[in-house]
Amino acid sequence: MTAQSSLSSVMLAEAEAIIAAAHRIHPEESASAVNVLVNCTGKVILTGVGKSGLVAQKIAASFTSVGLMSVYLNPLDALHGDIGVVASGDVIIMISNSGETNELLAIVPYVKKRAAALLGILGKPVSSIAVHCDAVLDASVAHEAAPIDQVPTSSTAVAMAIGDALTVAWMTAKGVSVADFAMNHPAGAIGRRLTLMVRDLMIPREKLMMVADSATLPDVVDALTTQAIGAVLVKHPTSEGSLGGIITDGDLRRALKRTPADKWGAITARELMTAHPIFVSSGVPAIEALTLMERNAKKAITVLPVIDDENVVGMLRMHDLVQAGLS
Repeated sequence: MTAQSSLSSVMLAEAEAIIAAAHRIHPEESASAVNVLVNCTGKVILTGVGKSGLVAQKIAASFTSVGLMSVYLNPLDALHGDIGVVASGDVIIMISNSGETNELLAIVPYVKKRAAALLGILGKPVSSIAVHCDAVLDASVAHEAAPIDQVPTSSTAVAMAIGDALTVAWMTAKGVSVADFAMNHPAGAIGRRLTLMVRDLMIPREKLMMVADSATLPDVVDALTTQAIGAVLVKHPTSEGSLGGIITDGDLRRALKRTPADKWGAITARELMTAHPIFVSSGVPAIEALTLMERNAKKAITVLPVIDDENVVGMLRMHDLVQAGLS
């Protein structure tokens, strides 16, 4: 048998075990297990020993990532103080291939005393642990995928798949949306796109230079150079805090090109600026601002004034959107 065929055979054996487990779980068992989770008023605590403990940690991480508060509890530590994490309204999920794991059985009485519900993902659905469970999911396998049947392979794959199924079932029952998911993944691509607002990335007003519409060319150049963000905002002549226009580096170059050099001294910000520029509000998702910049048909936009209630509150740069991983 080649190495490649060996890999494939193991994966196929695990896949077959998962399929068999999926067909074996009765609808009423599935509904009972999901109801235990849906009715949880506290947190979900996953526990297991050895490889089952590692599976428990993964399932706990999956639950937490979709908004179901979950932790992993080492059963040995539980007997030496950590059982204090268990409270009324919690759900304890025990993962055991044998259904007879001594360390798990040892904490059952203390879990019950704290009025926590007990859900088992068990390789032996008729077992000592199963007797104490409010719901049991059958994670049994005919044999492991390894030549040595004691090496957890198919059994851990099935337990993991059941954990994933419970995660999705809880999400469905609770109506978890993409936005809800994103709130728990602020550093991921989805999270950044849905949670980052313009206000989070903009340069605030107090850090911006603004020039009067009567500012001379040297004043404008000085502001552009000092600020070094590719643009300077022009104050509205009659309304304090309002925007009169914007002057970008490109606006300056185009104005100098079309104006004879001997007339440069007469140029003011009023002649240089783009009046009534496209702007954005601080409460808009940053991804929408990026779309606004990229889809402008007239010319490329690399900076956007940020205006709330007709007052300038900041400036948003394409550079900041790109750095935030939105492009």
